[in-house]
Amino acid sequence: MAESAAAGVPAEAREVARAAARAAGVEVRTVHDVAGIAAVTDFFSDVWQTPRSTPPYPAEVLHSLVHAGGAVHAAFDGGRPAGASVAVFGPPCGADVYSFVAAARASDRGVGYAVKQAQRLWALERGARSMRWTFDPLVGRNARFNLVKLGAVGTEYLVDFYGPMADGVNDGDESDRLTVTWDLVRPTPSRPVPDAAARDAAPATRRAPDGGPLARRDPGGRHVWCRVPHDAVALRAADPVLALRWRHAVREVFTEAFAEGFTATGMSRDGWYTLTRSPEEGTA
Repeated sequence: MAESAAAGVPAEAREVARAAARAAGVEVRTVHDVAGIAAVTDFFSDVWQTPRSTPPYPAEVLHSLVHAGGAVHAAFDGGRPAGASVAVFGPPCGADVYSFVAAARASDRGVGYAVKQAQRLWALERGARSMRWTFDPLVGRNARFNLVKLGAVGTEYLVDFYGPMADGVNDGDESDRLTVTWDLVRPTPSRPVPDAAARDAAPATRRAPDGGPLARRDPGGRHVWCRVPHDAVALRAADPVLALRWRHAVREVFTEAFAEGFTATGMSRDGWYTLTRSPEEGTA
């Protein structure tokens, strides 16, 4: 099946993956060997600020996922991982891939984009048509990468998905996550960006913990906008109580909007999500 699927992979997917790696100055490849997977495990420990003796994703788990048909991708810069991801197939089997984890060192070099495009190519070669993963909805830079750079859509809001987490990034917070779904077959869609002036003119429906507007809704009922803090990770470290207030406030907006048929389709540079409802869902 893999060979026949690989033959039908769009040339665009191969070229985008190659170009992304070149632009980032890295070599992206799947990792199977003990030393390579150990290096990825250490990389994830550094990203999530845990001791290397207690990694968030142990090497034996990554080996098992690869053995089960998944893939560990790593972006190497000078022989050291600069980014990595793990993917497995999920239901419906053969059509959807679940990205278990993905991370890159903080930079604007495009390493994360190169890793995701390598994942996309790997999945397409095996017949997949979509990919799903979750991320912290309070982290605006990740939302912008997922929704704008890749063109995925936020399709599910998960309340306290993992329960308490004890790593150096999430400790002290509740683990809400936003599921995104990425259409692997089409190139990144060109979505019209709602006018910021129209957003700011829309009535504010909720106030944020900092006293400013948290959510706005357009009179036609097609869009809801929701603001997140400028740097949720730094806020969580400096003032975990305030960060938790933001968590609960954003959760209320998302769960209410998703119950009405909205999906997350965009994130502005100034920290506002765009939630969109299709015309067939009706109007508010």
